[in-house]
Amino acid sequence: MATSGTRRRPQKYPDELRERAVRMVLEVRRETGERHGTITRVARELGVGAESLRHWVSQAEIDSGRRPGTSSLDAQRIAQLERENRELRRANDILKAASVFFATELDGRPKK
Repeated sequence: MATSGTRRRPQKYPDELRERAVRMVLEVRRETGERHGTITRVARELGVGAESLRHWVSQAEIDSGRRPGTSSLDAQRIAQLERENRELRRANDILKAASVFFATELDGRPKK
């Protein structure tokens, strides 16, 4: 139970449930032609959060090319490149610090 001022911990849903829920929403939309209320209805039937399902459907539409945005594969690749970039910057900072250290050690002038 959430208290005021705190957020509930996000619930991790199995991938099969996510895929099934998205398929159900898309099928209902295709069969009825209705877009309004389908996500809430399916979410209630499956016992998942409506906003979670809304996000899953939106991401599925982006991944399939029906909606503009960053696909899941692109987002994973961007995250991987950002991690790699951080590691390289850190390694570069370490090398710069080592370079300064050894330059002062090999300088030959007495230390103050």
